[in-house]
Amino acid sequence: KDSMAHSKNRATDGKITYPPGVKEISDKISKEEMVRRLKMVVKTFMDMDQDSEEEKELYLNLALHLASDFFLKHPDKDVRLLVACCLADIFRIYAPEAPYTSPDKLKDIFMFITRQLKGLEDTKSAQFNRYFYLLENIAWVKSYNICFELEDSNEIFTQLYRTLFQVINNGHNQKVHMHMVDLMSSIVCEGDSVSQELLDTVLVNLVPAHKNLNKQAYDLAKALLKRTAQAIEPYITNFFNQVLMLGKTSVSDLSEHVFDLILELYNIDSHLLLSVLPQLEFKLKSNDNDERLQVVKLLAKMFGAKDSELASQNKPLWQCYLGRFNDIHVPVRLECVKFASHCLMNHPDLAKDLTEYLKVRSHDPEEAIRHDVIVSIVTASKKDLSLVNDHLLNFVKERTLDKRWRVRKEAMMGLAQIYKKYTLQAEAGKEAAKQISWIKDKLLHIYYQNSIDDRLLVERIFAQYLVPHNLETTERMKCLYYLYATLDGNAVKALNEMWKCQNMLRHNVKDLLDLIKQPKVGFSSQLFGNLPDPGKTQDFVKKLAQVLEEDEKIRKQLETLVSPSCSCKQAEVCVKEITKKLGSPKQPSNPFLEMVKFLLERIAPVHIDTESISALIKQVNKSIEGTADDEDEGVPTEQAIRAGLELLKVLSFTHPVSFHSAETFESLLGCLKMDDEKVAEAALQIFKNTGNKLEESFPHIKSVLLPVLQHKAKKGSPRQAKYAIHCIHAMFSNRDTHFAQIFEPLHKSVDTDNMEQLITPLTTLGHLAMLAPEQFAAPLKSLVANFIVKDLLMNDRIPGKKTTKLWVPDDEVSPETLAKIQGLKLMVRWLLGVKNNQSKSGNSTLRMLTAILSSDGDLTEQGKIGKPDMSRLRLAAGCAILRLSQEPCYHEIITLEQYQLCALVINDECYQVRQAFAQKLHKGLCRLRLPLEYLAVFTLCAKDPVKERRAHARQCLVKNINLRREYLKQHAAVSEKLISLLPEYVVPYAIHLLVHDPDYVKVQDIEQLKDIKEALWFVLEILMAKNENNSHAFIRKMVENIKQTKDGQCPDDPKMNEKLYTVCDVAMNIVISKSTTYSLESPKDPVLPARYFTQPDKPKAANVLGAVNKPLSATGKLQTKLSRMETISNASSNSNPSSPGRSKGRLVSQTHIHVSSLIYTRDLHSRGSTAGPNATGCGAGQLLMGECGCGREETRVCAVKMIRGTPAK
Repeated sequence: KDSMAHSKNRATDGKITYPPGVKEISDKISKEEMVRRLKMVVKTFMDMDQDSEEEKELYLNLALHLASDFFLKHPDKDVRLLVACCLADIFRIYAPEAPYTSPDKLKDIFMFITRQLKGLEDTKSAQFNRYFYLLENIAWVKSYNICFELEDSNEIFTQLYRTLFQVINNGHNQKVHMHMVDLMSSIVCEGDSVSQELLDTVLVNLVPAHKNLNKQAYDLAKALLKRTAQAIEPYITNFFNQVLMLGKTSVSDLSEHVFDLILELYNIDSHLLLSVLPQLEFKLKSNDNDERLQVVKLLAKMFGAKDSELASQNKPLWQCYLGRFNDIHVPVRLECVKFASHCLMNHPDLAKDLTEYLKVRSHDPEEAIRHDVIVSIVTASKKDLSLVNDHLLNFVKERTLDKRWRVRKEAMMGLAQIYKKYTLQAEAGKEAAKQISWIKDKLLHIYYQNSIDDRLLVERIFAQYLVPHNLETTERMKCLYYLYATLDGNAVKALNEMWKCQNMLRHNVKDLLDLIKQPKVGFSSQLFGNLPDPGKTQDFVKKLAQVLEEDEKIRKQLETLVSPSCSCKQAEVCVKEITKKLGSPKQPSNPFLEMVKFLLERIAPVHIDTESISALIKQVNKSIEGTADDEDEGVPTEQAIRAGLELLKVLSFTHPVSFHSAETFESLLGCLKMDDEKVAEAALQIFKNTGNKLEESFPHIKSVLLPVLQHKAKKGSPRQAKYAIHCIHAMFSNRDTHFAQIFEPLHKSVDTDNMEQLITPLTTLGHLAMLAPEQFAAPLKSLVANFIVKDLLMNDRIPGKKTTKLWVPDDEVSPETLAKIQGLKLMVRWLLGVKNNQSKSGNSTLRMLTAILSSDGDLTEQGKIGKPDMSRLRLAAGCAILRLSQEPCYHEIITLEQYQLCALVINDECYQVRQAFAQKLHKGLCRLRLPLEYLAVFTLCAKDPVKERRAHARQCLVKNINLRREYLKQHAAVSEKLISLLPEYVVPYAIHLLVHDPDYVKVQDIEQLKDIKEALWFVLEILMAKNENNSHAFIRKMVENIKQTKDGQCPDDPKMNEKLYTVCDVAMNIVISKSTTYSLESPKDPVLPARYFTQPDKPKAANVLGAVNKPLSATGKLQTKLSRMETISNASSNSNPSSPGRSKGRLVSQTHIHVSSLIYTRDLHSRGSTAGPNATGCGAGQLLMGECGCGREETRVCAVKMIRGTPAK
């Protein structure tokens, strides 16, 4: 007791008691001695605990002394560290009441301890353990909690937090990290509030810039926030509320990083933002574009994060976010679309929600957004096909037809990559491959587009993705074989066309190389349209020619490349050599080299050579033998064989030299002997295309092949017989002998008793008549006159089946009808072989054909023949006239009545007749073999009741008009040929056909005039789409000139002439209402065909024909096939219909009233659609369909009426 009292007295007296062995610590001793003595003091305090009441009293003055400014501001860091350790222990020992009562002193002490904690930074320091002890002590004791009562507590805590975030580094172990979190979390969890300044010291470490600088500080802040989530959440909510809702950005320096912070906090613990997320929903509807954009960017990361459940937890926010896909601000929509791929990849369950919004954005007016929709869907697809549904892939499919090349390219390349990954590499099994099996067809369909860029990309995709050219030959041909077998019909046509185009381009380059070897001549323009940017292609071709002239090495390489015998490996070497020679490191961007690469890409045979054809035929043989993988590839064997032979047939056109091997020909011989008719047909066609050198190079094949061909010509199917005859003609030198051996027995044995066995002989004789008309001239004439006409066509032996059907499948057509059709074809082929009309056989044949049309197909008019057979015969007769019209000597003798009858087949009552006739018509026009007046026949399709037929007719018109314009640009058309080429010259023929249309009965009938208007607009809409070289004025002038003439067929018939002028008035009204340039001066005076219109009332001297299109200088090869037409000039300087003159007396006063009453609106002329209702309540389309409700008796289905036909039901 005495000693206790004594110590108290000493404390009260202010005397300092030091631990045993420790002398006084003052400024009078050296630093080293001071450190030595302080270490002993530290040891003493370290060993003390809270229960040591006596010692606590004993060392109270020492504790107060150590907190004096002498120690707190001591210059030596070792002294300060030791003092800090003592102070930390003093707080531990004297807890919960500290010996220091002055608020200022407490502040000084804690600021002092905080400063000492900076020593933690250097983990390799000798004193680090003491710094760690200091941290551990104050964290464990929660010493800083004493400061809660101080006014300056915020300053103390803020400084502590800053210090700890500054010193933390990757040298610290888990314990240091843990003690720091303990220390800081106690301040948050046990304090009354968290100031904004203190919150900022934590949040600033989450800002991306700071996060990247000090990852450990970020981890520390993250751990602290997780530990204190519940306590700190109200202060975080308040901060965001101040900034987001109230706009008080001054409350914190972190206001500008508010969205970054929200993302980080959400990733740390979503509970931290429980009250903040509704504020984001409000911000998504902000009027500020930039603010909405920032929120959208933020939420994209929050919703799209890998483990995020925000969409399911906060559905109102998710729905609000989806609404931003339709935002008015383009960058916002763009951001939403970019987010979609992450969302699809990380959250497949949200795909359904995204689909509808991506659908709308795939039609966005902004190119960049449509582009990014594709990128998002394709990116997700490439990661895992199951992430995207069929709807999403369909959006990509639709964009392959986008108006912008960048979007189309992205869509096409995306689909190609998906196809290669899941079909060729089969990364997700057969089901996935089946799901995207449509891609190959869709990509090849794009080859039908007009843009050369599209077609070039399809070729590249085919070579790199559909059938990769870098595959080994056998594997490559297997890939091609099964691809071809599974393509749809249109894709097959596109692929065939692609090979033909590439083959044509190879020939063009070969021609260019040949031209270079000759004296200076002009270059063909054929290359111009086969490369990107045709405007610059002319300069490119000139430069290429110059390079080829100067550089023999490049010329030799290019010659090798276009040589028919060039192998795929050789082609690869040539392409590399040429590009290497033309490339220059000094000029990385070389437009000329890029264009050369495009050209080489198109002409290089990267798929097909002799080795490839051999491998392909082996693959076909495997299927025939039953050893192929047909079933595994999902292709029935029969389908695979037929497709393989069809493929070989196409390649025999484009790569005939690649077939020149004994192995290939022997395999084809084997196919020829097969029972399957189609297989044998294909083999025959391949022999025809490739066997021109077979007789001399492969005599052993010839000796086996000839008997087979002769047998097929006599006993095979009609198509086999046809190809067998053409094979003999193409392959053998002494063909006359072989023909005679076939002709004689067949000619003698033709008999109408067995119609089924008559079809093949008639086919064979027909082709012999076409290929060797002079050799069999006399017997053929007798055969046609006596057998074909008298015995076969003029007799109906077997009564047809009674049926109301207008058409039946091929296998149900009676043998007699099939024989009659072959008889008609024989007559036509004979005339085409003879190519002259000296014997007037052409006239009599045309009369026979038009008689069949006039009699609806029942030539004998006995009523024995069935309706389906009549339809077949009408079609055969119409097609026969088309075929004869392609030969000038027969075209000249076709009368106007015969022309009209032929044209009306396109309005036949039978749908299949109209369809087949239109295809034949289109084919002849596309080859520039049919005269231009036959293009006007499509005008009559305007009143076809079937939408598909109208659409097809329109496509045919567009293609033919564009084809002729392109032809005129590339060839110099001599003046007498221009009327046969210039598309605008179709107008007079169209007017003629409409004037003589049997449905046009009442001149002034408003409904019939509307039909006339529809038909004229059907062709004029396409012609007037572009006003090239003032063509609108040219058409107007042409119509005016027609009104100065009379109808060439019935010049003295007032009613027919009135019809002519009425139709002209309708045409004039269309031109005036649809054009703003019609009143300009016509560039040249139009010339009208003399057979169709009489001389004008006031004739002038004939002008030299002018061209609306300005052709180039090279003469075209196809001109010899165009009709030679007699023309007259219809020049008239004052031929305006309103000007005085003879036309005035002709016009019926009411014509203008009726015509002007028609409503010329574009929506009545939408492509291929039925016209809308007119002012009287029934549209032209309704009349055509027989649905008119106006009760007029004359309403009928005019689209299917023949001259002697009946209205369709």
